[in-house]
Amino acid sequence: MWQSIGLTLLSLLATLACVLLFMLCGWYVVWQLFLSKFKFLRELIGDTGSQQGDSEVTEPEAEQDAPSTPQRSRQKSARQRRIPVEDD
Repeated sequence: MWQSIGLTLLSLLATLACVLLFMLCGWYVVWQLFLSKFKFLRELIGDTGSQQGDSEVTEPEAEQDAPSTPQRSRQKSARQRRIPVEDD
């Protein structure tokens, strides 16, 4: 009787250990392939060492301090255009 209880507990613990191991490995893979690309998530966990997600091109500081020129506004899509209301 004690042997079957011991085996049952051992199998439950082994199952939980395997599930946790697979979950941790899965999260690690997801982090490396996808989530680490987001600067916001790296700042949340305090990871400042890995900069592999910062592939954005930044402007030099001299250009950032220069006054910005007005940019052309985009054409509004059909949904965003307002239809003039005709008053009779």
